Amino acid sequence: MGLRPARCYRSPKVKKRISRGSSGHARKAGQQRAYTRIAVNNPERNYIGAAPQLKIRQFNMGNPVPKYNTIAELRVTESIDIRDNAIESARQAINRKLVKDLGKDGYFMKVRVYPSHLLRENKQAQGAGADRVSQGMTLAFGIPIGRATRVSAGQKLYSVLCFDTQKEIVKGALMRARARIPCSVVVDFHKDVKSIGTIPTSLIEEKVVEVAKTETTTAEGAAPAVGADGKPVAPAAGTAPAAGAKTPAGTAAGAKAPAAPAKPAGKK
Repeated sequence: MGLRPARCYRSPKVKKRISRGSSGHARKAGQQRAYTRIAVNNPERNYIGAAPQLKIRQFNMGNPVPKYNTIAELRVTESIDIRDNAIESARQAINRKLVKDLGKDGYFMKVRVYPSHLLRENKQAQGAGADRVSQGMTLAFGIPIGRATRVSAGQKLYSVLCFDTQKEIVKGALMRARARIPCSVVVDFHKDVKSIGTIPTSLIEEKVVEVAKTETTTAEGAAPAVGADGKPVAPAAGTAPAAGAKTPAGTAAGAKAPAAPAKPAGKK
C-alpha cells in the first residue's frame, strides 16, 4: 500500500483553538489543531510516543565562503502540508543540477523548513470480519507513519546564494522542484544575502581547510608526469635532473658512483 492521501490529515490553517468537550465529528477543518505534542518531562502526557526518522539528509550544501551578492528563494503559493520525502526529493534534484552547472564550490544552498509535524494513521484491518475489529475509540489517531512540514503561502522552502551572472542557472535548478512539491512554487531574487540566516561554522572551517591544502600542494610544485597507463614517465634523454633529486639507481644527481670492489687475486 502506498502513501496515505494528504486529504486524510488536518488542515494547516490552524487559526482558532477548539473547546475541550467538542466532538471530533463536529470540528471544522479550519479550526483543528495538530495532535503532535511530545512531552519530554512528563511522558504520560504524550500524544505520540516516538517520532519517525527524518528523511532529509542535509540542510546546508555548497561553499559558504565566497562573498555572494545575490540570493534566490523558492516560495510556495498556498498553505499546505509537505512531507519530508518530497522535500528531500526536491533538494536532491536542485543540488544535483547546481553541482553540474556551477561546480560543488560555486554556490551555497540551504533548506529553510523543518518537518516537525508528525503524520499518524489508525490502520484498518482487511478481510472477513474487519468491521468487528476496526471500530476503535473516538479520536483514535493511530501510530506515527511519517513527518511533514506545515507551510503558509509565501513561505521559503530553499535559498541559494549565488552571483548576478548565475541567475538563470539557479532559477532553472530551483524550478526542478515543481514536479516534487504538491503545490505551485515561484522563485524570487534579491540582494539581502544575510536573510539566509546562520551558516554552520563547521562547514566554513571545512572549506577553509580544503583551500589551504590546495594552496600547499600548488606551492610544492607540479606533480610528476603520468602516462596513459598511470605510471610515471621518465624524463627525456639529455635532461639534467633537479638538484638533490635521485637517479633511478638511487644516487644523488652530480655525485660520483662508488667504485666497484676489486676482485680477489686468483691462484696461479
